[in-house]
Amino acid sequence: MLSVVVEFLHGTFRADPDGTAHTGRLEHGEWPPSPSRLFAAFVAADGTRDRCRHTSGTELTVLNGAPPPVIRASAGNEVHHQPLQPRFVVKQEGKSRGGAQQEYVGRTAVEVRPGVRVSARHPRVQYCWPVEVSEGDLRALQVRAARIGYLGCADSPVRVRVADADVVTGPMPTTSFEPDLGGALAISVPAPGHLEALDAAFDEWTAVGASVGRSQFPALVNKERYRSPDADGSPLAKGGVAVTMVTRPAVSARRISDVTATFKAAVLRHYQTVHGEPPPELHGHGFNLPRYDTARYLALPDVGHVHAKGRIHGVALWLPATAPDGLAAAVRAAAGRITRLDGTGLNVGVEMWHGQKRPVSVRPSRWSGPAHRWVSVFPVIHERHRQVTLAEVTRWCVNAGLPAPVAVRNSRSPLIAGAARLASVEVHRQGRPKRPFSHVELWFGEPISGPVVIGSGRQRGFGLCLPVAGGAAQKAS
Repeated sequence: MLSVVVEFLHGTFRADPDGTAHTGRLEHGEWPPSPSRLFAAFVAADGTRDRCRHTSGTELTVLNGAPPPVIRASAGNEVHHQPLQPRFVVKQEGKSRGGAQQEYVGRTAVEVRPGVRVSARHPRVQYCWPVEVSEGDLRALQVRAARIGYLGCADSPVRVRVADADVVTGPMPTTSFEPDLGGALAISVPAPGHLEALDAAFDEWTAVGASVGRSQFPALVNKERYRSPDADGSPLAKGGVAVTMVTRPAVSARRISDVTATFKAAVLRHYQTVHGEPPPELHGHGFNLPRYDTARYLALPDVGHVHAKGRIHGVALWLPATAPDGLAAAVRAAAGRITRLDGTGLNVGVEMWHGQKRPVSVRPSRWSGPAHRWVSVFPVIHERHRQVTLAEVTRWCVNAGLPAPVAVRNSRSPLIAGAARLASVEVHRQGRPKRPFSHVELWFGEPISGPVVIGSGRQRGFGLCLPVAGGAAQKAS
């Protein structure tokens, strides 16, 4: 095992997790510090190619191709996120006639939004990579570690130690962030090709200047799902959410068909560009296994509270438990290249969700339960032209890979605040058979974990349900 221990000398950490700190809207800092950020610090410590002075650079491939590490760090409930107030500083370049500073004649001021400072109970974070390291590569990584002065922003000084075993001096947190397909956190980790992408970004920055940013190099975005140590530990039902993205701005719930169709087309297009022909699990064609073994493209609306407007704040891609090994990582790499959902009259920006608290509707825990009671937020498209009975809804649930409910309630109108009330033209696709649709409320004998999506339109987001606390099954009619 390769162990890297990062000690924050000031006890605080400040970094911009997704390039949005300059907007002033960042409320949640990066925690734990991502392995990708640590890898970039190792790269910067002695450069690459002909810029190496103390190492050969080959030792970087140990981290570049390693599996996601276990991260020992303070749990989320032991971390304080402090949004910093914007400040004005003297603009450095040249002189200007307007808006001059009183203290600096002829100089203007510029607003700086520093983002969020993170303070954790334990000032140390340990990364444990399950790899073997040669003595030469270990020594070279230790040389690079000694040259790392800070992580993230320059006001986060660190001391970095590298060892080939779990050797730690001083107290360490006892909680760990574990790689887990069903986890709620998306943490950036280095992947094969990451080093080449950093070199390409550096070359472009050297030639062009500060106008070059990380967002112009989507290959640098590779996020893996992690399970937080303070999560409830309940697994997602028959699979896991592999990709969660935020839409900016939010979209009307009446556009659910356009949102999920455009999201699916973007995922398939970028998957084919990066990895070649998409597998049947993603597009659903030529698939002979049960229908719940195909991907579901979900729209995530704001529902379930008194001020809910039902607008779509994000999208998610659910993969079944039977998905081939490596498909989730490949899908995340493809989705990381998506910056806009553009098609069928839709044109909105999207970005990967990285664990921030808002918007609440995008958090996977919002849809995972566990709960006895579930209420649809988008209409359920009936699988057959039959009366909606407990037996019929049980058939829908079994087809979706869920247990049989003990009671149901059916309504043409929404059953929860913010749930979508859609017309037929907004539900059915042109040229496809039209089936009845309605909202349902489900009660299960035991708490089940989600996401719960039922009905014939579940592959495109219809029939998505929200877990609701309380409510006895005997109340169903």
